[in-house]
Amino acid sequence: MVSNYGLDIVSAPMRRAQWMKKRLENSEVAKVAIFLLTILGTSMVISDGVLTPAISVLSAVSGLQEKAPQLKQGQIVLISVFILVVLFSVQRFGTDRVGYSFAPIILLWFLCIGGIGFYNLIRYDVGVLRAFYPKYIVDYFKRNGKDAWISLGGILLCFTGTEAMFADLGHFNVRAVQTSFSFVLFPAVSLAYIGQAAFLRKHPEHVLDTFYRSIPGPLFWPTFIIAVAAAIIASQAMISGAFSIIQQSQTLGCFPRVKVLHTSKLYEGQVYIPEVNFVLGLLCVIITLAFQTTTDIGHAYGICVTSVMIITTILMVIVMLLIWRVSIWLIIPFCLAYGFVELVYLSAVLYKFTEGGYLPIVIATVMVVMMGVWHYVHVKKYWYELEHIVTNESMRQLIQTHGVKRIPGVGFLYTELVQGISPIFPHLIEKIPFVHSVLMFVSIKHLPIPHVEVSERFLFRNVESKTSRMFRCVARYGYSDKLEGAKEFAASLIEGLQSHIEEGHFITDMQIQETEAQTASAGDGDARPRKAGSSTVYIEEVLTAGETTVLTQPRLSSYSAHSSGRISEEQTRTIAEEKQFIQRELQKGVIYILGETEIKAGPDSSFVKKIVVNYMYSFLRKNFRQGEKAFAIPRQQVLKVGMVYEI
Repeated sequence: MVSNYGLDIVSAPMRRAQWMKKRLENSEVAKVAIFLLTILGTSMVISDGVLTPAISVLSAVSGLQEKAPQLKQGQIVLISVFILVVLFSVQRFGTDRVGYSFAPIILLWFLCIGGIGFYNLIRYDVGVLRAFYPKYIVDYFKRNGKDAWISLGGILLCFTGTEAMFADLGHFNVRAVQTSFSFVLFPAVSLAYIGQAAFLRKHPEHVLDTFYRSIPGPLFWPTFIIAVAAAIIASQAMISGAFSIIQQSQTLGCFPRVKVLHTSKLYEGQVYIPEVNFVLGLLCVIITLAFQTTTDIGHAYGICVTSVMIITTILMVIVMLLIWRVSIWLIIPFCLAYGFVELVYLSAVLYKFTEGGYLPIVIATVMVVMMGVWHYVHVKKYWYELEHIVTNESMRQLIQTHGVKRIPGVGFLYTELVQGISPIFPHLIEKIPFVHSVLMFVSIKHLPIPHVEVSERFLFRNVESKTSRMFRCVARYGYSDKLEGAKEFAASLIEGLQSHIEEGHFITDMQIQETEAQTASAGDGDARPRKAGSSTVYIEEVLTAGETTVLTQPRLSSYSAHSSGRISEEQTRTIAEEKQFIQRELQKGVIYILGETEIKAGPDSSFVKKIVVNYMYSFLRKNFRQGEKAFAIPRQQVLKVGMVYEI
């Protein structure tokens, strides 16, 4: 990456992008507007995850009435609810195990509807192909007026699902999605609707149940089974999409803490969130029982889909301007074309707002408020900690001022900060001037890779001084790595700490030897220039019984004769004693120190801010996962330090 790095040539699009970026960054209104727009789109996608299973399964199961007309609508609803309960119950197993069956089923579905559509086109009326002639489209709107405009809300349901393509990227690459959409999905769906149009030319009385009526008799039951399976898979795509977007929102501090489980070792996007799964399933069942038919659910679905599309277009324009730096003459027609079409469809579906269309607006409003409140306080809390951070010098003064005494055992103080000390620690010292003999400031970070090798998991650094036995540790995990139990985590961390102590002594010894070598060389009158890379020292550790040896390879300069040697016996003894001391303290017990911070609005805050911080955020924090559960810490070993942050 370093060797391939190059500077972009200054151009008009780059200057425009830099100017616009500066204007957006300096405008609080613009930043808030973009943030609210983004979480509104996110909320609409989550609403989509509720509506898609309900309408997909209910519409597929309704085909039973063609062969069993004695079934009432209430019974169809109960069968649909049963399938939905099973669908959400098996989410915990993930799609990795059953995903191999998805492609054959969906391929069969597309071949089936495409073949039936082609059959109906040939059998009933090939003349419907004339509908592609633009004049007939214009005549349709002239002839039907307002009714034609309202019908766009139903036409919208022909291409719903395209807004969820991002969820497929958790399973496939971009080229696979593009190829399957262009050469399989689009032709098959087009043939299906063209065939239904031809069927309606001969049987206009079947307009309410065209799909199942247009299926040739011998193919009904195979098509019905495939349709139900395809509906379940389509629902699975939106549920997975909701899980994925909530996981990303949580990573960005825009969603309360929930338990995220990765169900695949190959794909980061395949996740399962138990709490969200329960809420989605419950809402889906309630909506199915309340609306009973796909008509009103379709109205809600249309508003949800068009809203997602419009928000995506707006955000896409920002990306085109700032990141892709596309010519403004290409962006303008893009906005006019897509924006006009999407706004027309949105106006059509909003006409049915009172007939179920309000549902996604209600769900999205609740989600926007929750995500907005959480993100606002999360950012304020982070800045508060940065402003009240404790430096090493402040730490030294703090310990001396309060006469801090050491008590047996090991203490792990959890913090989100990887630089400096959280204000929780000085608050603890002021109240109780005692700390454990070995104190560790632990930060757990999740990286966007499947696994982190155990040898690379922990990063250590001394706090205050080497003799204080206070350390900072960053524990890094991949998205497929599981947090160990408390005992195993402590043992692994201490083992890594002991390695850090050894390496610290090795580095110190080599630095001393290099200084001595440089001094000796200078005394010998060696004034030759050093070559590039001559400061590199290669260390090989040989650990034998009671002895640590450092072998140093020759260096690329005349100083090599002075740079080899052994760790002194005194240092070897110091390392052994330090490791034994830490091991003894580990056996005496481990205490996990968590900051129980209570966020309060400052006394001079506005009434609205006090409501948001003191009540709404507090409610969310108490009803979502707490720190000890997220870190798998046994409750009997937890010490919570209460502190009030006034923001």
